[in-house]
Amino acid sequence: MSTQQTAASSQSAAKGSIDSFFKISERGSSIGQEIRGGVVTFFAMAYILVVNPAILGAALPEDGSITAQGIAAGTALVAGVMTILMGVVANYPLALAAGLGLNAVVAFTMVIGMGLSYAEAMGLVAWEGIIILILVLTGFREAVFKAVPHQLKTALTVGLGLFIALIGLVDAGIVRAGSTPVQLGINGSLQGWPTLVFVFGLFLTFVLYIRKVKGAVFISIVSSTILAVIVEAVLHLGMKSDENATGWGQTVPTLDGSPVAVPVFDTLGKVDMFGAFGKVGIVSVALLIFSLMLADFFDTMGTMVAVGAEGNLLDKEGNPPKTREILVIDSLAAAAGGFGGVSSNTSYIESAAGVAEGARTGLASVVTGILFLLSTFLAPLMELVPTEAASTALVFVGFLMMTQVAEIDWQAPEIALPSFMTIAFMPFGYSVSVGIGVGFITHTVIQVVLGRAKKVHPLMWLASILFVVYFLLGPIQALLGV
Repeated sequence: MSTQQTAASSQSAAKGSIDSFFKISERGSSIGQEIRGGVVTFFAMAYILVVNPAILGAALPEDGSITAQGIAAGTALVAGVMTILMGVVANYPLALAAGLGLNAVVAFTMVIGMGLSYAEAMGLVAWEGIIILILVLTGFREAVFKAVPHQLKTALTVGLGLFIALIGLVDAGIVRAGSTPVQLGINGSLQGWPTLVFVFGLFLTFVLYIRKVKGAVFISIVSSTILAVIVEAVLHLGMKSDENATGWGQTVPTLDGSPVAVPVFDTLGKVDMFGAFGKVGIVSVALLIFSLMLADFFDTMGTMVAVGAEGNLLDKEGNPPKTREILVIDSLAAAAGGFGGVSSNTSYIESAAGVAEGARTGLASVVTGILFLLSTFLAPLMELVPTEAASTALVFVGFLMMTQVAEIDWQAPEIALPSFMTIAFMPFGYSVSVGIGVGFITHTVIQVVLGRAKKVHPLMWLASILFVVYFLLGPIQALLGV
């Protein structure tokens, strides 16, 4: 056998092993699709490398022991490791990174509002992850997930579709606050070159999708980024601000200096597990951990269902394969975010962008994770992709997820009302957990009114009660004087 034949044989064997391990052919995918899907998911999520330091930067220690650059590097490192673990252990096309909303709680509620140190706040994040992991290992978290009625799970997917589309439109500046709570662009009109970049990318995605071109989302992101780089090089628009309403949203598509930078991991291990207990008391700590845990607990449930539904990976009960493994990795990620000093890591609905590109297995997650790890060195290059380019994927995925609304029985009020409330409150409440909570509570109340209280799963009762507490945390804290 020649050297070329030997090399070809070895290459074929390697591909076969990868295919077998990740069950790529079994799920109707290919290695090429998985790689494209993983890349698209990364670019749809890459904004967190800019946004997380911006949010946590408001809570940095005054002694300079933690820097914004360190938060960016730590964010990429934790996201990369946990996303690879999700791919290898759970074989699911789900990526993880620091959770938006959760990081704001850390910065503005715990540190700025309550006076905790950065390390003490991260200690509470670590405790939240540990508690959720225990709930997974005891089977409780998975049992709650499986107790949710099938059509309500479908409503979660539809609601997430609208939510992710809204996120994309807001991030791209297409929808903004104005004289009304939200409005189109600036004073009801689309203005600025970044808007043009988004519109170009979105309609390019539509055209390629209708023409059944493989890699439609990825091609759109790359093409939009190239257009953005050209526009910025010619016009020097800069970052959006009150004085520059038509600037770029979160990332200016320009390269200043070397595309490679040595990462600084100054957040790792900056965690104080017990300091908060003595500073604000056990009751306050318990409420803070509870609020973090409830949001994290149900966000992942909705996300993994939505991603699985998009990829046709759910069983007849609406459950993804290896549910236990998915939840274990997600719980570990929450704790890892605390110990890594970058806030709780959680599953990202942006993973659906990669699934829309063809990803069906954990290989896509491995690709996304590797890109996160590489981005610790290539942060300047990653920042070339503006939000206006990446957000096109989110809006398009929102459309794909919305199509499942037809599976809900809208003629049955006991099904339609909880589904509607779930779908409506996710985007309007700007929170996955809010939508899930309102849907759960509505379902339980309606079943009681219909005299079917005994048919409501005990865990749905428990979840509904916990959500009532969650929605009333403000009055409860005021009543307790914390």
